[in-house]
Amino acid sequence: MAKVKAKTRSAVKKRFKLSGNGSVKRHKGFTSHLQGSKNRKRKRSLKKAVYLSGKIAANIKSMM
Repeated sequence: MAKVKAKTRSAVKKRFKLSGNGSVKRHKGFTSHLQGSKNRKRKRSLKKAVYLSGKIAANIKSMM
């Protein structure tokens, strides 16, 4: 009997990307509104993507 492929989770598909070397990339939250109370340095750092590592990255990859 053929092995059944796992379906990709839609939530994971929308929130994470795989980079070229296989690491998992995500964007930070807290960016959609109420920007006036956040300082410039914080808003700059929220723009940058973050790479996951370890067990969390492995879990996300298995869901993709």
